[in-house]
Amino acid sequence: MENTVLYASLLPVLSLVMLYFFLTREPKNLPPSPPSLPIVGHLHHLKLPLHRILHRLSTKYGPIMTLRFGVRRFMVVSSLPLAEECFTKNDIVLANRPKLFIGKHLGYEYTTLVTAPYGDRWRNLRKIATIEVLSSHRLNVLSHVRRDEIRRLMLRLARGGFVSHHQVELKTLLSELTFNIMMRMIAGKRYYGEGVNVDEAKAREAREVIKQIVGNGGISYAGDFLPILKLVDYNGVKKRVVELKEKIDAFIQGLIDEHRKKKGDPELADSMISHLLHLQESQPEDYSDFMIKGLVLVLLAAGTDTSSLTLEWIMANLLNNPEKLKKAQEEIDSVIGHDRLVEESDVSNLPYLQCIIFETLRLNPTAPLLVPHTSSADCTIGGYFVPRDTIVTVNAWAIHRDPELWEDPLSFKPERFEGSGGEKQRKLILPFGLGRRACPGAPLAQRVIGWTLGLLIQCFDWKRVSEEEIDMREGSGTTMPKVVPLELMCKVRPSMEKLVPRD
Repeated sequence: MENTVLYASLLPVLSLVMLYFFLTREPKNLPPSPPSLPIVGHLHHLKLPLHRILHRLSTKYGPIMTLRFGVRRFMVVSSLPLAEECFTKNDIVLANRPKLFIGKHLGYEYTTLVTAPYGDRWRNLRKIATIEVLSSHRLNVLSHVRRDEIRRLMLRLARGGFVSHHQVELKTLLSELTFNIMMRMIAGKRYYGEGVNVDEAKAREAREVIKQIVGNGGISYAGDFLPILKLVDYNGVKKRVVELKEKIDAFIQGLIDEHRKKKGDPELADSMISHLLHLQESQPEDYSDFMIKGLVLVLLAAGTDTSSLTLEWIMANLLNNPEKLKKAQEEIDSVIGHDRLVEESDVSNLPYLQCIIFETLRLNPTAPLLVPHTSSADCTIGGYFVPRDTIVTVNAWAIHRDPELWEDPLSFKPERFEGSGGEKQRKLILPFGLGRRACPGAPLAQRVIGWTLGLLIQCFDWKRVSEEEIDMREGSGTTMPKVVPLELMCKVRPSMEKLVPRD
């Protein structure tokens, strides 16, 4: 009798042990893997900044390695040839996204351009994004928005800077610039700075929602990896995500409703929402409010922080390498002169300026880990077996610093992208991803970054706040911010005083 009771009490424990070994049983010929812990696998390696931790592991276990985060199998790719293999030979197999808690709630039930599974719906979203929202024609129609917002930035920087250098905090200014550009392009409204064309209380509330939209990638949910934790709301993450979802949905639906109510308003006529609502009239199934909300969410989340952080990293690199800044200034003076300001169309005629951008995208990519993919079937990468439902992520940061690809990889050398050899070098960086799910917003980002940088260099002389080099440490988050926000000394160049806007 006692033995029967003992066996009965041990049965649940034995069942859990057997289930654990069943779930963690690994197929043959997987990529190398570090030693793991029972149940949690390699979760103890999830420390920030994650791209550096994964790079450190890859130097020991190879350019493709297997990690197990709880019940989820990950493979991390840290070499360019293997990344290219992922998105050429295996592009369709790896065209899906992992289904995570955040994607379910903040990705409109996995229906947005970023979270949707590969298939007809995703292809339609991609077509809408590239043809109706981010095409060259649409971007040209909205160039006046970028012009006006960049001009406003120049005005703010010039205040107090016509006589002597004054201190400016670039992080906030650049963040507000990209927020306003995106919001005006999407909804015809600006939410930061002077001339805000909405009620201040509503603007403040909208700014908070926008910040949360941009920062949602920093939320992680342990239940994605250890399903037993779904039984409890650890740290209140589930509640916070649901509340954020409701705020975001109400905010974006409010923008759509306002556009519908103010149909024909000239201030809103060129906005992306107006354009999509016009298409909705003839194609209601393809352009539902649900689809428009998901697209707006993706544009806000992907199109703001990435551009502002890239500009901040560029300026930090230039002030730590003042000879590069001088060379860029001389190029602009030679090509553009002192009688007019740089235009968006001029950037293609400023090759060294472009080299500076490419070198910063290489050295300080704002997306150091590309958005993860999930295998929809068994495949092979680098000769290793990749089972179905494996999450595959590419460490772009590691590839961009690979000494086999780059000479002196840790140094800031825009010259590596000059000339005919530079064309080949540009193909070695992955700032916008690879394959069919590469970022369709690259043309917009390039326009905002190139035009803004051109004017920052043309119009102002810049100095560091002190003799010390600027702190280049990386902060945490899905995007890669600087730990210390960038502060610089700024003064209008004498040769540009007649062109720089004044109050």
